[in-house]
Amino acid sequence: MSDPTDHVELRSAYADSVALLQVSRDVQAVPGVATAQVAMATPLNLEVLASMGFDVPSAATPNDMVVAVRTAPDGDLSAALAAVDAALAPRRPAAGGGAVESHRTTASALAEAPGLALVSVPGASAFVEAMDALDAGCDVMVFSDNVPVEQEVTLKRTAAERGRLVMGPDCGTAVVGGLGLGFANATRPGPVGIVAASGTGCQQLLALLDHAGVGVGTALGVGGRDLSAEVGGLSTTEALRRLDEDDAVELVVLVSKPPADEVATRIEEYAAGLGTPVQLALLGPGRPDLTVAAEAVLDRLGTTPPAWPVDGAAAAGRGGRLHGLFAGGTLCEESRLIAAEAGVPSAGSSFTDFGADDYTSGRAHPMIDPTLRLEHLRQVAADPGTGVVLLDVVLGHGADPDPAATLAPAITGLDVPVVVTVVGTGLDPQDRDRQVGALVAAGAEVHLSNATATRRAVELAGGAR
Repeated sequence: MSDPTDHVELRSAYADSVALLQVSRDVQAVPGVATAQVAMATPLNLEVLASMGFDVPSAATPNDMVVAVRTAPDGDLSAALAAVDAALAPRRPAAGGGAVESHRTTASALAEAPGLALVSVPGASAFVEAMDALDAGCDVMVFSDNVPVEQEVTLKRTAAERGRLVMGPDCGTAVVGGLGLGFANATRPGPVGIVAASGTGCQQLLALLDHAGVGVGTALGVGGRDLSAEVGGLSTTEALRRLDEDDAVELVVLVSKPPADEVATRIEEYAAGLGTPVQLALLGPGRPDLTVAAEAVLDRLGTTPPAWPVDGAAAAGRGGRLHGLFAGGTLCEESRLIAAEAGVPSAGSSFTDFGADDYTSGRAHPMIDPTLRLEHLRQVAADPGTGVVLLDVVLGHGADPDPAATLAPAITGLDVPVVVTVVGTGLDPQDRDRQVGALVAAGAEVHLSNATATRRAVELAGGAR
């Protein structure tokens, strides 16, 4: 039997990170392939490949596509590379379906179908596409991340002058006209409207309210920087105005990562002058967590908050560092705040947002591609100083179709307690109950509320049962 074979090559080609993730999965499914990674040769991707033991050519640049394949002893490298070629080949129209001529520019597409434009291109190109959409009279949802804040301010000032709305950049979740966009969870319609300077914060509220039997009719994401001092709440103001004018909205919830104090004060004053009541869910030291905010929403609607579900039971805590490995930036920040208030020292413990720009340049978001987080999970779990690992799994349209399929095997047999927040609903394509069941079977303790999961992890980090 021959030894495993490593093959690394560079190609002068480009494809977006989500497409390349699917290519990697297709090739890994080929019999005899031990592992495969096809990605743009960004510094982060090269670091990941090096950690996997691949020898990447020093000439690689971010404009190159790197193909790295490791075959098993009985694997056929030529078959694996043929699978790469097949997965990268342009898709042809189905027989009898007829050819569809693509628009060559965003402007020409918008001229044909104006309304809401969704921009999902590399961050360096997002500004031009979003400005074309504004020029065509559209509202814009900018899914792209890695967009400079100066460009965000320009887009939003332009939109404000024209009475348009810019959602984003880095707007991962929205519900418009009952249609979920980005990573939005599948929930029933209802009397609540959400304005969210936070994608996963919005999703946590969607999931908690759904569990309590309360629906959300509209959720307008505005991007995580909208309540920063630089942006000044430009899109938040417009989104609040729109929901205030919507007769179907009985209560508005404004959720945000920790805002700039002066911007928060200004937005609170604006919200107080609206005809529709606004419940604030602004994270920050001394402010309520998102679960408390959801309970306040239920109280205002006359609904008794339920007990938030907990499934499984983590192993007994041995005490040690708390490591939070997150796909959701707001969930990461919420956990950091709760842990700090509980007295968990920052030294040694860590809270990492793998959806931050530093981790997504040239890579799909961790809600789509778990590779980087799984590697860090392996590292912290092997550290004898680790007392507990805290994770989030965020479901919804556009997210990993079966996150437990890769996370559950990585958790199984770990000699450290694992606590997981699974944000989602039974209507999501991943089926929350199925995901929870797989993670519990692997030994994790699973919560719907990130706040309760974090407090449980803090307890375990102190060595408690």
